[in-house]
Amino acid sequence: MSSPAQRVAAQILALLSASGVEHVFLAPGARSQALAIAASQLADAGRLKLHVRLDERSLGFTALGAALASGSPTALIVTSGTAVANLHPAVLEASHSGVPMILLTADRPHELRGVGANQTTNQIGLFADSVRTCFDLEAPTDESPTVDELRYVVATAIASALGETGAQPGPVQINIAFREPLSGSEPNAASMQIEPLPFEPTEASFEFALLDGSVPTIVVAGAEAGPEATELAEAFGWPLLAEPSSGARFGENAILGYRLLFKEKRELTDNVGRVIVYGKPTLSRDIIGLLYREDVEVIVVRSKLMGHFNVGGRASALVDEVTVDSEPAGEWLASWRLADQQLRLAAPVSGVLTRRELVEQVWAATDGAENLVLGASRLIREAETWAPAKPLNVFANRGLSGIDGTIATATGIALATGLQTRALMGDLTFLHDASSLAIDKSGPELDLQIIVGNDGGGSIFESLEMKGALSARDFDHLFRTPQSVDIAGLAAAYGWQHVLVANETQLNIALKTTGRVVIEVSL
Repeated sequence: MSSPAQRVAAQILALLSASGVEHVFLAPGARSQALAIAASQLADAGRLKLHVRLDERSLGFTALGAALASGSPTALIVTSGTAVANLHPAVLEASHSGVPMILLTADRPHELRGVGANQTTNQIGLFADSVRTCFDLEAPTDESPTVDELRYVVATAIASALGETGAQPGPVQINIAFREPLSGSEPNAASMQIEPLPFEPTEASFEFALLDGSVPTIVVAGAEAGPEATELAEAFGWPLLAEPSSGARFGENAILGYRLLFKEKRELTDNVGRVIVYGKPTLSRDIIGLLYREDVEVIVVRSKLMGHFNVGGRASALVDEVTVDSEPAGEWLASWRLADQQLRLAAPVSGVLTRRELVEQVWAATDGAENLVLGASRLIREAETWAPAKPLNVFANRGLSGIDGTIATATGIALATGLQTRALMGDLTFLHDASSLAIDKSGPELDLQIIVGNDGGGSIFESLEMKGALSARDFDHLFRTPQSVDIAGLAAAYGWQHVLVANETQLNIALKTTGRVVIEVSL
C-alpha cells in the first residue's frame, strides 16, 4: 500500500541521506509516522543511523550534540503540536552556536489550522529568527510536491544549515502537513536513488587588519575559537587567555590563571592596550569588562559558528585575519607568564577533593582521542582557572550558556564519534536533564561518563551580588535551590552504573570505568 504522505517522506529522507545527513533522531508520534518509516528503511539499508529518544526536548539536544561533534547536519523527526515546541531550547542553542540541524516537523493539513483541531497549532514562525529558513509544505497529493520541488527544498535546507548561503550556520525547519492515510509500506526510501540538487555556496568577503605590534595585546579565545587563536598568539608573542571550551587552551602562550591575574595583578592587566577576540567569551566578567574600556582597542576575528560578537559595541574592526607591521615586545608575554606561574604556584592545594582537584583529574584522565563536555555550572568556571593547557575535544553549550540538555548533548557527541565521552557538571545541571538518562536500548552501547559535582544545590550563585543582599534563608530559597535527590537511585532507575567518590584515589579509579556510568563526587 502506498500513500502520497509516504512518497514525500521517502523522497525527503532519501535526499537528506544523499546530501550527507548521517544521523536522524526520532521521537515517536502518529502524524510523523511516514517520516519515521522512511528513516527506518534507510537505516536498515545502512544509509543512515537512526536514534530514537523518548521526548522531544532531549531529542533536540542529543541531535545538537551529534551535529556539534561531527560538523554535519543532523535531522530531527517530531510529530505536531507541543512536540515541535519542545525542540525550542535546543533550536535556540543551535542558532546561537552555529550548529546545523534539519527539523522535520509533521503538521496537520492546512484546512485544520485555526479551527480547534486536536494537536494543532501554528508551527510556522514558532522558532522565529532562530531558524535560518522555514519551509511550509502543504499536504502531499499524487501530483505534488514534485521530486524537483523537494530537491530544491532539501538543497536549500542543507546549504542554509551549513552557512553556505552567507549567513551563520544553524537550524532549518521543514514543516510538512500530512493528510490521511498518514503512511504506507511503499515506496521504500532505501530503493530511491535521487540525486541532490547542486548548490553554489555564496562567496564570503574577506577582510584583514594590519595592527601596530608595539601595542600591549592579549588574545582572548572564547567558545569555539579554535586553534587559530593559539596560532595567532604564538606567531606574534602575545598572551593567550583561552576558555576551557575554546579549542585553543594549549601551547606555550596560554595564560591559565587569568581570572586570578585580574584580581591580584591589576598593574599588569590595567596595561592591556588591545584585545583580539576569537569565538564567544562568556565566562569571565573581567574579560567582558576589558571590552568596555575606552583605552582598549578591540579587534574581533569573525566566527563562522558563533556569529556576530561585539559586546560593548566598541570593536574597531571585525576581520577574518590579523597581521602586524612591527615586532611585538617580548617582555610583555614574559611578564604575563611570570605572574601566572607565581599565582598558580602560590595557590594552596587542599588535602581533600575540591572542585580544583576534580577539574585537574578529569583533564589528566582525558586524552585527545576522547571527548569532554562541560555543563553550564560552577565547574566550568573552576576549569577556566585550573584546567591545564592541553589540546582536547572540549564541548559546551555556550551559545546561550543554559544548563538544559547537557546529558543529552553529551549523549549525541558520544553517538556521533563513538569515542569515550566525559561530561562534567554540577548537581542542578544533572537534575535538570535527568530524563535524558533514558537511552534507546536498540542503539549502540555508549562509553559515557556523567561526572556530577554534588554540592547540594546551585553554589554558582554565591559569587553574585544577591548573596550579600539577602538573608541566608531567602538566598537558599530563591537561588541556591538546595536538593537532596538520591542520585544513586536515580541512576539505577535508568539502568546506569553509579559510583560515589569522596577522595582523589576513588575518583582516579572511577574515571577508568567504561560503559554508561554516573560518577557522583561529593563536594
